[in-house]
Amino acid sequence: MKTYPRLTTDRLILRGFEQGDAHLIQMLAGNYEIAKMTLNIPHPYEKGMAESWINTHQTDYDAGGGVIFAITKGSNQELMGAIGLVINQRFNRAELGYWIGKPHWGRGYATEAASELLRYGFQDLKLNKIHATHMTRNPASGRVMQKIGMESEGLLKQHALKWDQFVDMAAYGILAETWQLNND
Repeated sequence: MKTYPRLTTDRLILRGFEQGDAHLIQMLAGNYEIAKMTLNIPHPYEKGMAESWINTHQTDYDAGGGVIFAITKGSNQELMGAIGLVINQRFNRAELGYWIGKPHWGRGYATEAASELLRYGFQDLKLNKIHATHMTRNPASGRVMQKIGMESEGLLKQHALKWDQFVDMAAYGILAETWQLNND
């Protein structure tokens, strides 16, 4: 079992999830507005789902399939959301995903956490590319992607199914060489 990474920024600590986080995950991710804007968060978010989700993290990390962090405030380690990379080893790339609990919206936490995850992905994991998508009805997520230097790669029409409705997805990406140029 590999040691799970812990990352820090000016305001945040990104750490592995613990079973003690389950209640807050259920409360934050269970908000209808969070579920509505993300592809993989169910609604209602039922008891036991958070615990099951947390139990998958170490196995995925050990297998090289990805890493998921709790986004916490550095001062008191209050859980605010989640961020992670789903790694495709064959193509040396990863998909970035994140959510921030509604009480913490509009404060730049997603941008700060995502910026650090790009650094981790390119410097520590030596990835070639990191990409992400967002539902077009969630432009705030696209602004996060733009702020961290990702470039638009197009529109994927009716690309995903959310609650029995096909939704358009905006695609973004950044290459390691571009990230390096922007961070030298």
